[in-house]
Amino acid sequence: MATNVAYNPQELESEVQKYWDEHQTFKAKADPNKEKFYCLVMLPYPSGRLHMGHVRNYTIGDVIARFHRLNGKNVLNPMGWDAFGLPAENAAIQNNAHPADWTYSNIDYMKHQLKTLGFSYDWAREIATCRPEYYKWEQKFFTELYKKGLVYKKVSTVNWCPHDHTVLANEQVEEGCCWRCGTKVELREIPQWYLKITKYADELLADIDKLEGWPERVRTMQRNWIGRSEGLSITFKIEGSDETVTVYTTRPDTFMGVTYMAISANHPVARKASENNAELAAFCQECRTQKFAEADIATMEKKGMYTGVNAVHPLTGENVPILVANFVVMDYGTGAVMAVPAHDERDWEFAQKYNLPVKQVIAPLDGSEIDLTKGAFVEHGKLVNSGEFDGLDFKGAWEAIAKKLEGMGIAERTVNYRLRDWCISRQRYWGAPIPMLNLENGELVPELDENLPVKLPEDVKIDGVTSPLATDESWYTTTYNGQKAIRETDTFDTFMESSWYYARYCSPRCETGMIDDEANYWLPVDQYIGGIEHAVMHLLYARFFFKLMRDCGMVKADEPFKRLLCQGMVLADAFYYTKDGTKVWVSPLKAKVTRDDKGAIIEAVDDEGHKLEHVGMIKMSKSKNNGIDPEDMVKLYGADTVRLFMMFASPAELTLEWRQSGVDGAKRFLLKLWNQVNDLVASGPFVALDKSKLDAKGRKLRHQLHTCIEKVTDDIGRRQTFNTAIAAIMELLNEVAKYDGDDESARALRYEIYNAVVVMLYPIVPHICFKLYELLGNTDELDNTATWPVADPEALKAEDLLIVVQVNGKVRAKLNVSAEASEDEIKAAALADEAVSKIIEGKEVKKVIYVKGRLVSIVV
Repeated sequence: MATNVAYNPQELESEVQKYWDEHQTFKAKADPNKEKFYCLVMLPYPSGRLHMGHVRNYTIGDVIARFHRLNGKNVLNPMGWDAFGLPAENAAIQNNAHPADWTYSNIDYMKHQLKTLGFSYDWAREIATCRPEYYKWEQKFFTELYKKGLVYKKVSTVNWCPHDHTVLANEQVEEGCCWRCGTKVELREIPQWYLKITKYADELLADIDKLEGWPERVRTMQRNWIGRSEGLSITFKIEGSDETVTVYTTRPDTFMGVTYMAISANHPVARKASENNAELAAFCQECRTQKFAEADIATMEKKGMYTGVNAVHPLTGENVPILVANFVVMDYGTGAVMAVPAHDERDWEFAQKYNLPVKQVIAPLDGSEIDLTKGAFVEHGKLVNSGEFDGLDFKGAWEAIAKKLEGMGIAERTVNYRLRDWCISRQRYWGAPIPMLNLENGELVPELDENLPVKLPEDVKIDGVTSPLATDESWYTTTYNGQKAIRETDTFDTFMESSWYYARYCSPRCETGMIDDEANYWLPVDQYIGGIEHAVMHLLYARFFFKLMRDCGMVKADEPFKRLLCQGMVLADAFYYTKDGTKVWVSPLKAKVTRDDKGAIIEAVDDEGHKLEHVGMIKMSKSKNNGIDPEDMVKLYGADTVRLFMMFASPAELTLEWRQSGVDGAKRFLLKLWNQVNDLVASGPFVALDKSKLDAKGRKLRHQLHTCIEKVTDDIGRRQTFNTAIAAIMELLNEVAKYDGDDESARALRYEIYNAVVVMLYPIVPHICFKLYELLGNTDELDNTATWPVADPEALKAEDLLIVVQVNGKVRAKLNVSAEASEDEIKAAALADEAVSKIIEGKEVKKVIYVKGRLVSIVV
């Protein structure tokens, strides 16, 4: 029977979203009597418009949240805005606007976009990190950390972005360039505020093993970034002086091969040696102002100059010349490196350039010769030319030389980390002010609690060069207990705000602290979702911040995120034509393409007739004009179609290729589902299923239904392979379409199937399923009282098994046998099959092997 009810997604979705809003359907309330589930997607930066990467990310999170709500859990699924930072400030400069106006306007627009996609957020918990009621508690926490000795200020060599006029953490430098604007980063010396993340390095490293729900590659990236190493700190005396130089090495086995020492231009030995040496002083100054980032050190040209000072090798008594080298940074280790050019590539290159000695002390274990004129030998081996240590392998030499130097009182075993303390100062305006004061007597003190928050002034002019905080005397001049004081004019690194927002969602309106007792009901986050690009910076800082909060008595757990899913990027075809030597990029929606029989694009033109060059599937971006506007897609197809395509087109952790044909296919599927349910309802009302009245076809179809329920439950809940869950449902519906039962029991079976399908698809396409659930005659509410279908153990038992029969490895027959048949009965049936019996006739059957439920293999 044809349906007269048309599927109008835009009208339907608006109606359903209105219902959710009016009934506050997704409002989360702590309930100690219910199992909680905290689902969280990394909060967005309010850039102005959603892109398809956002849509994919948030759809994944919404599917997981809705799935667990249907499975009876008390779900928290919040949303907020990572609202401070350079993009807002730069946009304000370009548009002659204030960052606050720009930010809040973008938040309003993006919030509207999110609502049109039907995400099940508890908007009552919405936060924006740029609001004083948020960063007040961050400032308060910072002052407490300062009192605990976990905050300090020092002059240090930092990464400086000359375009954005601010400091960058090491993690924010990518291939020597600023992670935001791509400008080449420089090294500068300026006073900075630091958090002592290194104090937690061991715990951050050890607790990675607890993160069993995280992708292994992310755990590996965190381990590598923390970079724990065990070595020796060794002290050398300086010739003719009581002064010393300390180095750190992880290769004590090479100690007898030290032929020079390289130190930073900021090392005390370098500063003293340059006092009466103008040439050395000039070289040191050049090193201090060199225009490269730390990331460039490995590949840049190595330069050095002899200080005129020698160290004394403690075991040989030989002089070891000390050179200032531009590749040694004072903030790394001790600012001094013992150089073993025979067994370190960088040391070897430097030695070749400055004609320094190269002494072999390690030989290959296999006794082969090495040619040190061509490069260093850096492998572990056995010691040579090392006196009493000759013949020892790496482990033996490490231990023997360490004990020798320890016995002399000039060495100690030391653990070092690649990780360094977190520089949280930024020299820009649009951020949370650092709540510290400089008193007239030079003392640094934290702002008094009653003066928090230290609010960011909004009546300012921004030029993008100098922060208005540093030029507004009325703002930075204040008092402290009656004394004149100068406020700190740096602002927090915005990673500070994103390191604890997940906790604030639990107590978003708390006025007595960062969080309250409700936080320990919701925390830790059960499912966290975000891009792999945050594997080091954000995730490491968030883990650190959580441990700080724990040690201040705010939270009870050790780690903030139990399970992590890193979604892949969204790609789209990119096209351009050339005009006056310049590439003009054309939206893929405006490209008319011709494909070969394998689907590859062989020709493309735009709607103006330009012949287009196709550069392939690449990440969506404004610069390549290949971004697909989610708002346009929702208006054209409806939110459910966009959501379905996003979840079906690719596994969540892999890249997704945007294909219009796939979107069209998603729309056709939903229309088909709509019509099938409406046809079923039109065929008669719901009747309870009497399983005993089903015929063989009906029993088989019901078996497929409950097999599908079992698979989809596992795919979404455990495996998070959403695309295979959708594929299983589509396959089931194809079987339903073939089912020709037309009696009352057949109709009852169809009701069971479509009820289950609608509930299983609800997390993915909630609007259409909300309506279809009502049409199927259900009186409970799909969002809060309906439950996820449970597979019937009886239905899971197949009546027949399909057994493949092989003879000498080749498939010769397929048998339908009873699921109750014994192994002997199945083997006998295989041997008796007409096709099989002809092949084995007159031959000796050597083996008959049965693989339960699948295969009989006959060897003749």
